Amino acid sequence: MHRWSELFIPTLREAPADAEVASHKFLVRSGYIRQLMAGVYSFLFLGNRSFRKIETIVREEMDKIGQEFFLPALHPLSLWEASSRWPLMGDNLFRLKDRKGTDLALGMTEEEVMTDIARKELRSYKQLPQIWYQIAPKFRDEPRPRSGLLRVRQFMMKDSYSFDIDGAGLEVSYRKHYDAYCRIFDRCGLKYMVVDADSGAMGGKESHEFMVRTPAGEDQIVSCDGCNYAANMEKAASKLEVVEDLWPEGDGKPLEVHTPGQKTIEDVAKFLGVSPKNKIKTLALMADEKNAKTGKTKSRAIVVLMRGDHQLNEAKLNAAVAVATRPMEEPEIEALFNSPAGYLGPVGIGWAKDLKQDVDHPVLLVDKALEGRTNLIAGANKKDYHLKNLTPGKDFQPTMYADLRSVTAGEACPNCGKALRIDTAVEIGHIFKLGYRYSESMGARVLDKNGKEVMPIMGCYGIGIERILTAAIEQSNDNDGFWLPASIAPFEIVVTPTNVKDETVFNAALDVARNLESAGFDVILDDRDERPGVKFKDADLVGIPFRVTVGKKVTEGTVEVVLRSTREMRDVTITAVVNYFQGALRAKA
Repeated sequence: MHRWSELFIPTLREAPADAEVASHKFLVRSGYIRQLMAGVYSFLFLGNRSFRKIETIVREEMDKIGQEFFLPALHPLSLWEASSRWPLMGDNLFRLKDRKGTDLALGMTEEEVMTDIARKELRSYKQLPQIWYQIAPKFRDEPRPRSGLLRVRQFMMKDSYSFDIDGAGLEVSYRKHYDAYCRIFDRCGLKYMVVDADSGAMGGKESHEFMVRTPAGEDQIVSCDGCNYAANMEKAASKLEVVEDLWPEGDGKPLEVHTPGQKTIEDVAKFLGVSPKNKIKTLALMADEKNAKTGKTKSRAIVVLMRGDHQLNEAKLNAAVAVATRPMEEPEIEALFNSPAGYLGPVGIGWAKDLKQDVDHPVLLVDKALEGRTNLIAGANKKDYHLKNLTPGKDFQPTMYADLRSVTAGEACPNCGKALRIDTAVEIGHIFKLGYRYSESMGARVLDKNGKEVMPIMGCYGIGIERILTAAIEQSNDNDGFWLPASIAPFEIVVTPTNVKDETVFNAALDVARNLESAGFDVILDDRDERPGVKFKDADLVGIPFRVTVGKKVTEGTVEVVLRSTREMRDVTITAVVNYFQGALRAKA
């Protein structure tokens, strides 16, 4: 039996000065974790018990669909070069050299290592499908570690990878993971949402994030209370209200108007007496692409047109052009537009007709909110002048239209039309359909039924173990501490005798604890010689969902059961305590 007096549970009355979110404050105060250095934490006794329970749930559900591996954290440069991600990961990837000067990396994900195993070992469609997973440390050179375990440099992740012969097989593997994730998060007691997501640096065409709403989150999710629509900001869409276009002036051709000193969208709109919704916002960007063979960098202009009152979503832009961008510098603006910033527009420039094929011309991306609009206003590429009567597709030819804007709260849901809401959230899991990105770049091949060599199609799937714990705390806390679901709490029940020197009270507490433990419950006996108030405060702090208080009522054969989440108190006879918890806890298992 675990006795509090024999354990290392260093609770604190005050939170660390740098703790901003509830989970960080309480994880430190409850003695779950201690910081070793920025973004790196040690898990102490209580934290490790909770951590291992989460791992067990994840492992049990993953074992139903896949096979567990354990992979090295130290990776050779050659693998990351083969996948072309060595430069793509930038400073986030921990890079080091061994004593011979060989370039190495600390793994932040394992697509390369798993694909390397697949390309060496898988030969035939008969060996597919395969689902391989591991639960292991990952490393990310986070520039600004913060929020306790939410933004760290070393973390534990369950990452899995599927290999299938075709898209239909990938769909089956993807659905297996989707369902397994739902079971995992249900068992961990989380209130979560599944949202459409952007694949980012992982690649692939389809992905979903499992998110928990909390003010501590760094992500934003868009959702509708009227239907099941949910997406992160990088994928979210909405129905826009119809905007009344301006009437053409003069002969309807582009009309130059004098706008002295008016540079911003708001200033020009006010000066001309129009709404920003009738203006075009011109964003001048550059993409710098390095040739892997020659090492030379080639820059290409990428200009984005948005409705005047809309904001560009950089993730949507990056997905559209498949390359990172930066703002144009003044000489680059002058070279393309022959105009200073503040008066830029799309007219008079030869834009690329195709994003991939026509690489010798600048790219013009136009947000879909401008498609079909007429008589808009944009810069004239001339200081102190703008153009009226501009219609996309007539007065200038976009390279392509794309959804590039960020959705705002209150816009209409694309499914049901009701108002959308935007919340901050923490990502606890993410699943991706990778497609052929890694099997193609790294040379993974198998023979199909006809003896033809084909690439296996892949998926990857991640869960942040620490994030399950932090999300659970963020969802369930008050001023005095937090409470965890019994399935992931370090202990299900704390038995608290109010006076350990009273032999009757202590022996009754000992009997209750032993009976509960014999019945299969995870119990800790608080046998410290402390005042009841001290014990109650610690019990409230450390996340245990139930407290059994053993006090003077033992003479009547009664103890008090306290539900931490609601502080509901109930007298239960000592003989009925086991039955009580079998109903309260095991029924939920």
